[in-house]
Amino acid sequence: MIKEMSTIDKLLEGVEVEWKMLGEVSELKRGTTITAKNKIDGEIPVISGGQKPAYYNSEFNRDGETITVAGSGAYAGFVMYWNEPIFVSDAFSVKPNLTILNTRFVFHFLINNQEWIHNLQKGSGVPHVYPKDLANLSIPIPPLSVQKEIVRILDTFTELTAELTAELTAELTARKKQYNFYREQLLNFDLTTKGTKNTKDVVWKTLGEVDFFEVSSGGTPLTSKKEYWDNGKIPWLKSECCNNESVFSANNFITELGLKKSSAKLLKKDTTLIALVGATIFKTAYLEFQAATNQNVASIKSLRPNVVNDKFIFYYLTNLYEILKSEMRNYGMLNLTTLRQFKIPIPSLEEQARIVSILDTFDTLTTSISEGLPKEIELRKKQYEYYRDRLLTF
Repeated sequence: MIKEMSTIDKLLEGVEVEWKMLGEVSELKRGTTITAKNKIDGEIPVISGGQKPAYYNSEFNRDGETITVAGSGAYAGFVMYWNEPIFVSDAFSVKPNLTILNTRFVFHFLINNQEWIHNLQKGSGVPHVYPKDLANLSIPIPPLSVQKEIVRILDTFTELTAELTAELTAELTARKKQYNFYREQLLNFDLTTKGTKNTKDVVWKTLGEVDFFEVSSGGTPLTSKKEYWDNGKIPWLKSECCNNESVFSANNFITELGLKKSSAKLLKKDTTLIALVGATIFKTAYLEFQAATNQNVASIKSLRPNVVNDKFIFYYLTNLYEILKSEMRNYGMLNLTTLRQFKIPIPSLEEQARIVSILDTFDTLTTSISEGLPKEIELRKKQYEYYRDRLLTF
């Protein structure tokens, strides 16, 4: 950090900087309205009010290096950089005077002022950002050689972040593939051919066997009753919590009275959950704390922990996800009657523990990479923002 600070200080030392309004040193030009109906299919990005091209056209109205600013909508004021032919529609372009400004330098400066630009939004309905307002932004103009070096430093951080993201994403994909392979192998108890596990010592039980499993669903306290919700301390989960992984926290809470006056139940730690409806249907979750759920989530708990390991139940049902999704694609929902018909293999408790231990290890590896990916990206982003602010604050 000290070395980088020294380099920056040396770069900016004694630099004469002239300040001008952006409109004085750049052409801010509105786009030409085009819609999906009157476009002609092609490969030219159409820049409108979003964070990516709205669609693609066969004609362009800007060429070479171009900075665009979204003109309307939720992302009005969003800044993008292009170095290819584009069609500017519901947006406007910024073309700096190249005799005194580096286009990429202007882009980084605008990104550094993205929040200020976003606050230029006007309109009681659909928000708009207008070129005339952005034209009043004061921009520093150091020598072109200094601008070029600033661009080099900031682009390097951008490239490093992209490379790191690609590397970690590839590693995560490989680990997940490996994890899924071993999970499939470890939990496939139908194999009896030479070289695979022998299933003669495996007992099969349905989830409906009440001596072995407790299967139930949750409930929702009346939302009109504030006393069921206000200052609640009991975690309450929806089906969105089911993502084939352990769950450690809740976003919603109910009161003791809400639990008592509804069909919701306080579930023990180490309970397996499975979504009955919605986008996450058939997906599971493993409770790492006591919680209640709504009626769209079923719970499965072993009543004989000396015979059936709860984590083993979770991993086995999680491994069924793709099969269930494929074979029951026409199901609008899963119900408890159907769920209780599911069969669970029960090998020896030692074998269950061995399988759980292996899968826990893989789960820890993939989770650490999954958590590490956004953390590393966020770290690089903060580094970029720090140096950007340091380099562009004259």
